[in-house]
Amino acid sequence: MAALETPQEQRVRAQAKFVRSSARKARLVTDLIRGRSVPEARTILAFSTRDVATDVEKVLRSAVANAESRPDLHWNGDDLYIVAAFVDEGRTLKRGRPRARGRYSAIHKRTCHITLELARTEAALRAEAEAAAARPRRQRAPKAQAEAPQVEEPQVEEQQTPETPETTEEEGTE
Repeated sequence: MAALETPQEQRVRAQAKFVRSSARKARLVTDLIRGRSVPEARTILAFSTRDVATDVEKVLRSAVANAESRPDLHWNGDDLYIVAAFVDEGRTLKRGRPRARGRYSAIHKRTCHITLELARTEAALRAEAEAAAARPRRQRAPKAQAEAPQVEEPQVEEQQTPETPETTEEEGTE
C-alpha cells in the first residue's frame, strides 16, 4: 500500500518561556489570534485589555523577525498567518505569607510557556509560484558536449605574403 506524501508546510516558530502569567489567562488571548493573519493579530493584541497580550505580542514580533531574517526563507511579515498558538504551564513559584495566629498561607506564582508558529498564506504561495513560472529557465548544455574532453588544436602560423597592388585595366585607361 503506497502512502500519500504531501509536501510539509514550512513553519517558523517562536517561544517565550517562564512568562509570569497563568496559562489559563494567556490561553484566553492566544485563542483570539489563532488562525489569523499577522497584521490582524497585531491589531487584536494592541486593543486587548489583558496584560498578557503584551507578552503574546512580543512572541509574535519574534516569530515574524525569525521568518524575515532566516537566509533560506526571507518571508515578508505581512504574508504570514498564525498556524498554531498554544500555551503550556510552566514552573510554579511557591511563596508564602504569614497569617494570623502563627499560620502560613501559600501563594502560588504561576508561569507559562507561550508558543506561536507562523506559515505563509496560500495567496503568497501562489504569487511565488507564478513568479517562478514567469522567470526564464537556464538552458543546460547537452550531455555529449559536457562529457567529451576538449582537445586543443595545434596552432599553425600562416606565412604572410607581401601584398602587391594589382593594376586593372580600368585604372590604367581613363
